[in-house]
Amino acid sequence: MKTVLVVVQSALMICMTLISCVTYAASSKSEVVVKVDETSFSCIRQMTPVRHFYVDNVLGNIDATLAAANAPDGAIYPTGSVVQLVPTEVMVKREPGTSPVTGDWEFFELEVDEAGTKIAKRGFIDVNNRFGGNCFACHLPAKEKWDFICESGHGCEPIPIDHKMTGALQRSDPRCGETALESGDTMALFKLKMMVSLGATKKWFEDLF
Repeated sequence: MKTVLVVVQSALMICMTLISCVTYAASSKSEVVVKVDETSFSCIRQMTPVRHFYVDNVLGNIDATLAAANAPDGAIYPTGSVVQLVPTEVMVKREPGTSPVTGDWEFFELEVDEAGTKIAKRGFIDVNNRFGGNCFACHLPAKEKWDFICESGHGCEPIPIDHKMTGALQRSDPRCGETALESGDTMALFKLKMMVSLGATKKWFEDLF
């Protein structure tokens, strides 16, 4: 009888241990789930500025994201990191292993207006920006230590717009309410509009012929 009791107690202990392990694994997995929808994005200027771009973290770990963004020798960004240069384009660090080829970064093309944000397209290797450039292809040349983040000296090809233009776009984000334009921003925005129009016209001709 005593032997049976010991066996039962041992079995119960094993069951409790297994339940604890499963519960811990489930809770650990849920803690790293990155939920991204249209409510995840708002006024770009409400994010934290780093040099000429902005960062955030959808999981609230902004300190770790800032540490990676400011690391002089590069660093891997933590899960949930958000990196944004202009209001209509953003990249979000997804769960580890989600997309090894993109370093777990998911790319988003957004439509923004006074009412908020609409996700026009999202994905890992097939998202194109307003100039027809593929987001993944643009970030791929970044040296490994920079974790796909493109800045001067990181290995990426130069983009067709300069800091004056990106700054003008940031300061005119319609989701922020009143604009905060600086001298020269109006001309910069006009040049951008022309570039987008010319790019659309070029693509139309390419598709036509």
